[in-house]
Amino acid sequence: MTTLQSVPALGTHPASGSLPSRAETRDRLSKATYDLLVIGGGILGISTAWHAAQSGLRVALVDAGDFAGATSSASSKLLHGGLRYLQTGAVKLVAENHFERRAVSRQVAPHLANPLTFYLPVYKGGPHGAAKLGAGVFAYSALSAFGDGVGHLLSPAKAAQDVPELRTDNLKAVAVYGDDQMNDARMALMTVRAAVDAGATVLNHAEVTGLRFTRGRVTGAELKDRTSGDEFGVTARLVLNATGPWVDHLRRMEDPDAAPSIRLSKGAHLVLKRTSPWKAALATPIDKYRITFALPWEDMLLLGTTDEEYEGDPGQVEVTEKDTAQILDEAAFSIRDQQLSRDLITYAFAGLRVLPGGPGDTSKAKRETVVTEGRGGMLSVAGGKWTTFRHIGRTVMKKLEQLPGHPLGEDYEPVSALPKRLPLPGIANPNAVAHRLLVDGPAPGPRMAADTAKHLATHYGSLSFDIARMANENPELARRIHPDAPEIWAQVAYARDHEWAETADDVLRRRTTLTIRGLATDEIRAGVENMLGK
Repeated sequence: MTTLQSVPALGTHPASGSLPSRAETRDRLSKATYDLLVIGGGILGISTAWHAAQSGLRVALVDAGDFAGATSSASSKLLHGGLRYLQTGAVKLVAENHFERRAVSRQVAPHLANPLTFYLPVYKGGPHGAAKLGAGVFAYSALSAFGDGVGHLLSPAKAAQDVPELRTDNLKAVAVYGDDQMNDARMALMTVRAAVDAGATVLNHAEVTGLRFTRGRVTGAELKDRTSGDEFGVTARLVLNATGPWVDHLRRMEDPDAAPSIRLSKGAHLVLKRTSPWKAALATPIDKYRITFALPWEDMLLLGTTDEEYEGDPGQVEVTEKDTAQILDEAAFSIRDQQLSRDLITYAFAGLRVLPGGPGDTSKAKRETVVTEGRGGMLSVAGGKWTTFRHIGRTVMKKLEQLPGHPLGEDYEPVSALPKRLPLPGIANPNAVAHRLLVDGPAPGPRMAADTAKHLATHYGSLSFDIARMANENPELARRIHPDAPEIWAQVAYARDHEWAETADDVLRRRTTLTIRGLATDEIRAGVENMLGK
């Protein structure tokens, strides 16, 4: 067990070349006039800020919590075309999703995304037959230009070799297709970094307490720094409300009579220890429309998800006993009981999908982006899906460019002229990075462990070398945070100095995997807070 005595006594002094202090950032935000203020640091707001900064606009991005602190770090961790959309005839949508998925996983962030083979089991008496699903995965792979191989059927025996916990009773066949997977919080953080590299000014844990108005137009926001209590304001020519589940809350700050524009659907997930190796993911049809996933992820198993209307406080969303029972019951269609023991659960999380307002079952609602313009000229945008985060950023920018009166002015590069596949920071072949980390260890000291090298390479890309350098210079930072996780203490210092980490949860839940592994002990939490200077 890691104890407080084993926490590096590094102090709280940021490294050279680190981020500006919060006080410096507040000062910068309050003194400048920005072209665009983005309120909301989920992936939709982050992507828009990234594209706007690339265009040459002066951009500010703020969030009341942490970047990707809510819905954007509570997804199913997939970059996918959306197999189930084929059922509704949305062929064009699937093709567009595949295009974006391939761009992200191959050109934009190959260091943060990895290919994942999916097995879709066909059981006797199930909602779909083998012929239908075989044709479906073939069409799905065709829409991806067969870039992940040809969708096909596999024998139950072969599938059970790759997924030993697969239930084989009454299993007739297994349909096979390919998609991609990521750590959503890490992908979001790298996109924040890309926005900052392009010139954006960002601040998390900064809550909007009111909007600024000039002659009836929204021209900025009043904010409170949640870490210090300091109050300040930001002035901007245009304000974008990208607050996700809170989008209508901010719209009512602009116009108390604003009608609801969205509804929310809760998606819960469970993380479990694995009882055997998983060489593929399972996507099991529950009924005609719904699929339950079992995904090997971060050396764990991710199960989910639920889909039910949510009308409570977005800040209070949580996984209930009913959610847990539903996820385990649905997983049991295709997974053996020993893998579904509650004793194996290390973490549970829930996020809120933002859907267009209207009647009907949330599971059948379109995952589309909702854009509204308020009485004071504030543009509000919500919805969409992780796979198309770059496309959504470009789409929002196009809308901003076309607003009457051109509030952004004329002196910037239109989004259509930007590079189509600009990579995220750290882009590199993760296998090559991991090899270098293992080979280039400190001469006198112990070499980096193989699992740590792989973890760094697939979560930071070439930026891993900065972390390795810190570990080489201070051997205390080269030590594991917990013996059962690959992370080292240098990542905490790096999160503090270069990734806007302010709280223990920022580090343990979103910049590392300690929380999802069930390893964020009180001792480790105290050690992280000590290193953060809290």
